[in-house]
Amino acid sequence: MNQQKVETLFTWIDETADVVGNDLNVTYLEGLAETLDTLFHGQPFDDLEEDLKTKLTNQLAKVNKDEFQKEEKRKAVQLAILKGMKGATQQQHLITPDSVAMFIGYITSKLAEGKEDVNLFDPVAGTGNLITSVMNQLDMNVRAYGSEVDQTLIQLAVANANLQKNEIEFFHQDSLRPFLMEPVDIVIGDLPVGYYPDDIQAAKYQLKSEDGHSFAHHLLIEQSLNYTSDQGFLIFIVPNFLFDSDQSQALNEFLREHAHIVGMLQLSESLFKDEKHGKSILILQKKGKGSKPPKQALLAKLPSFKSPDAMADILSQMNQWFEDYKAGKL
Repeated sequence: MNQQKVETLFTWIDETADVVGNDLNVTYLEGLAETLDTLFHGQPFDDLEEDLKTKLTNQLAKVNKDEFQKEEKRKAVQLAILKGMKGATQQQHLITPDSVAMFIGYITSKLAEGKEDVNLFDPVAGTGNLITSVMNQLDMNVRAYGSEVDQTLIQLAVANANLQKNEIEFFHQDSLRPFLMEPVDIVIGDLPVGYYPDDIQAAKYQLKSEDGHSFAHHLLIEQSLNYTSDQGFLIFIVPNFLFDSDQSQALNEFLREHAHIVGMLQLSESLFKDEKHGKSILILQKKGKGSKPPKQALLAKLPSFKSPDAMADILSQMNQWFEDYKAGKL
């Protein structure tokens, strides 16, 4: 990936999003979605005012999207989204750090090793940064699905995927409602932490709270297992306190019944402003005929991604673990 090209494309996207936002009197993120669609289609949409059409046509003459690689496009779009989200406090308006997205891609590639095709699903797709990052790292045919309830975020996700030429089928819906989708091989997700407000919908889940609102992240784990094929894998970014909260006993019992815990990797504290916001990567396998838990789960506290030697050492150990796990030695 050429960083200079990332910056060049980001500058173009940023300037164009500002133009669109000012002309249409919309937020930066809404202007960004229009900008990415315009770049993908190579021309402004017919329903725009002539003055804006002219400005966009002039902007398009300054850039050739085919000169950029997938990862250069993804990174440039991510920078623009981060600018648009600056100051956002809502959990669903946060973006998965790039280093973590790359690590999820590494784990996914290890679990999918040897397959020619893989079906992938992100039930909390947001702007599509995590799922496209993972897809860009997989050397196989990928059939991908994503779900997002927020209108602006899903518009950005679709435009983001189109620009990278990543084929993803998106569902614009509450991810705790039923999907018209067959179970997949691997589910990934950066789970939003907090309470789910719809108690009527939550009541349909085993992990509903007996008293008050249920945890959305618990329900999303259960829902994801519903759409994972037997012996399929799930890779989630979860809060460090996942198994240490007032509803964690029910989660523990549920997972013992339906899944094997394959691994738990605690992310470096340097990624988080506050220790209480620390997160881990949880790896599960849905139980199925012939499946069994590893004798030794993959447990580690990851070093800072800025420490290459320590990171290389842990990756070497993980590579050996995955080799033994695949060979049935663990």
